[in-house]
Amino acid sequence: MKLIKRTLGIVGVVTAGTLVLSGCAGFGGGGSEGDEQSLTFTTWGSEAEEVSFQELIDQFEAENEGAEIKLNVVPYDQMFSNIDAQLSSGNAPDLFRADYGNLGVYSSQGQLLDLSDAFSDDEASEFTPAMWEAVSYDGVPYGVPHQTDVSALLVNIPMLTEAGIDVASLPTSQDDAWTWEEFASVAGQLRAALPADEYPFVYNWQLNGAPRWLSWLFQADGTFLDGDTATIDSAEGARALDFTKSFFEKNWVPPTSSTKGTVYADALFTEGTAAMAFIGSFLVPDIDQLAGFEWTAIPMPKDERGATDLGGNALVATKDTKNPELAAEFLKFMVSADAMALFCGNTNELPTRIDLEGDAVEFKVRPDVMPVFVDQAATIEAEDVKQLTSPAMAAVNTALQDQLEAAFIGGQSTAETLENLSAAIEEAAN
Repeated sequence: MKLIKRTLGIVGVVTAGTLVLSGCAGFGGGGSEGDEQSLTFTTWGSEAEEVSFQELIDQFEAENEGAEIKLNVVPYDQMFSNIDAQLSSGNAPDLFRADYGNLGVYSSQGQLLDLSDAFSDDEASEFTPAMWEAVSYDGVPYGVPHQTDVSALLVNIPMLTEAGIDVASLPTSQDDAWTWEEFASVAGQLRAALPADEYPFVYNWQLNGAPRWLSWLFQADGTFLDGDTATIDSAEGARALDFTKSFFEKNWVPPTSSTKGTVYADALFTEGTAAMAFIGSFLVPDIDQLAGFEWTAIPMPKDERGATDLGGNALVATKDTKNPELAAEFLKFMVSADAMALFCGNTNELPTRIDLEGDAVEFKVRPDVMPVFVDQAATIEAEDVKQLTSPAMAAVNTALQDQLEAAFIGGQSTAETLENLSAAIEEAAN
């Protein structure tokens, strides 16, 4: 099985007053050696991301005389241990990339630059409310929403056709997305038609992806956290858990694809084991390369509402950056419409700006399916993001892995699972 490279990333109101900066006149007083105009920027990234970061840095430097942004690319598995150590020692980079799940930890501990004065209310409103919420803590923005990636449903056209499913009538937008009942009907039809070693679909909740289960909870119009109070033990929580437990009970998904499974959903899809797969947009280029069959993307199913997972990353400046004005201006540049369109188009990641919704970005790989992901991202609501970016999410992720595994594979009851999750979430939030 060929392995797929993956970059990880699962998971407000600002005050008025635009920060006036000096543009092409240069930045800062220069310090003893003029190095205040030189900032360090640490990130991880794919080859396409690294090339795009450097292209935009070169453009920023050309437009702002004297400014220098030094790019430092590190492996993802070293990224945050390094950042934590550097923050503790007072030697952190001026700028760094953070996934939305980690961002709440840094912002809640006062380690990031407050960008309230860098964005007017009008400028903040250029981003989708959910994504502005993703970079905010207690109503204060501590970063910029650089990009996102979300899951949609990929389908193997030949497998659905052979099962007698009319692929010409597949949903294409949120307006005609399958309901849970319609999705279950398709899964049942596929199960009846497929051989025993093939499955109707696979979900991408393996390991660190366990919080993606929460998409079903949100679709049922449920929540899991309100401030420091767990809310998952509810009728909506029971509906979401009962429905997802049925995936295993009805043999709709591979039994080894639970939250502690070690084979990712995209691999099961590209090898033809699953007819449909819930897949993040960032994997589209890899799937396009590896899948030897015709496939397309359709919206995720919906229940009381549509919902999906929160992936992607913010860009932040550290509180003690040597030149806050230059740092803020660079962050604003990176999320300008032109810069974001270039980066997302080159990397097949999703924009967070309202003016780049739909087909506004020219994606380099499979531009025919990417608008489905862009529209799917619009189903994320600000209240979802507020919960998903809680500092408690690391512990919540561990609890979801353990308890969902017990429910899906171990036969643990819905009532006991929700009770255990509620206790774990409550402990993590307090």
